[in-house]
Amino acid sequence: MRMAASGLWFTAVGVAAALTHLAVFALAQPRMWPELANALGFVVAFGVSFAGHRRLSFRDTGTSALQSLRRFGATALAGFAVNEAVFVLLLRAFGWPSWLALVLALIVAAGQTFVLGRFWAFRR
Repeated sequence: MRMAASGLWFTAVGVAAALTHLAVFALAQPRMWPELANALGFVVAFGVSFAGHRRLSFRDTGTSALQSLRRFGATALAGFAVNEAVFVLLLRAFGWPSWLALVLALIVAAGQTFVLGRFWAFRR
């Protein structure tokens, strides 16, 4: 039951962070390269993601807030590396529209982020 609740909160927080990421991307992309707009979206969404996961998804964590922040920062950067790699591949190599490439990249990175968050950054 705990894992199911954690998964539901993870999904809700992830959707909120993804929508934040997409909104920042939408505002920034006309003014800069799509890859940079993606990075800016990640930076802003990171705060939404960390706060939500710390307070909701993994609220019974056994780690301190600082330890979780460090670990989640590393987890998020690994997720962003996957996100950016998929995004650039779809955008530049396959010519996908930036929105579609970004949505798929966010989905791919979300699975990795959940596993690393659950079993390392916010380890119980």
